[in-house]
Amino acid sequence: MVPKALRKRHATRAMSSNFVLKPESVAVISAESKDEILGDLAHTFATAWQLDRDLVLEGLEEREKLGSTGFGRGVAIPHARIPGIKRPIAALLKLQKPVAFEAADGLPVDLVIGLLSPENCGVAHLHALAALSRLVRDERMHDALSDAPDAEALYSLLTNVTDRDAA
Repeated sequence: MVPKALRKRHATRAMSSNFVLKPESVAVISAESKDEILGDLAHTFATAWQLDRDLVLEGLEEREKLGSTGFGRGVAIPHARIPGIKRPIAALLKLQKPVAFEAADGLPVDLVIGLLSPENCGVAHLHALAALSRLVRDERMHDALSDAPDAEALYSLLTNVTDRDAA
């Protein structure tokens, strides 16, 4: 749960020129399976961004059928293009314990960064995916996200790094 004071200070932040994140779209969750993670991610997007949960879940599952979005190093980046949004939006889930996700390196994931883009979004979607990939490939950032104790700390890490990179 994100404290009310944090929600007021950071209603919506452009985390980079590539995607937007809200405090409400960052959470620490308990999940037992890949399907449960995708369901929780769809719920997080739906709640934070007032989207249709079933539509989001359908998009994430369709993309996952093409191949796992398990990035490696304990990270998954499920993504989809859906109607009804104007620019790429993100959500971050930290898992209380790692879950198998069919990642490229075979390791279970404990960080899940979701990305939704407008359905006719081509290059901007790829740029947002690249930005997220760079973010989690950074060893210090990866470790900091893995060690963050709660949603507020996760959100602060993301806003601080993107504010620094924008300067």
